[in-house]
Amino acid sequence: MFVIGNFIIAIAQILKVILWTMKWVIFIRIIISFASPDPFNSIVQFLNRVTEPILEPIRRIVPPMGGWDISPFIAVLFFYFLEIFLVPSLMGIGL
Repeated sequence: MFVIGNFIIAIAQILKVILWTMKWVIFIRIIISFASPDPFNSIVQFLNRVTEPILEPIRRIVPPMGGWDISPFIAVLFFYFLEIFLVPSLMGIGL
């Protein structure tokens, strides 16, 4: 049984790293967006390809407010929620 517990703990740790990375990728996209980046830049294209599948469904539900796109903020809050709720829950199950 301890093998299954260790497996669940490993999944929780990997999920934690993925959530942390996605939060930072979204933060970097927000910061770069204020500088009017070149859309053909490979870094900008990478950031858009990684974050757009997450932000687009949020934009359909919550349209821009006053010209401001708040979908990155909502995505980061969702990732924080998952990090606070789901990761410790998986850790508890694994223990």
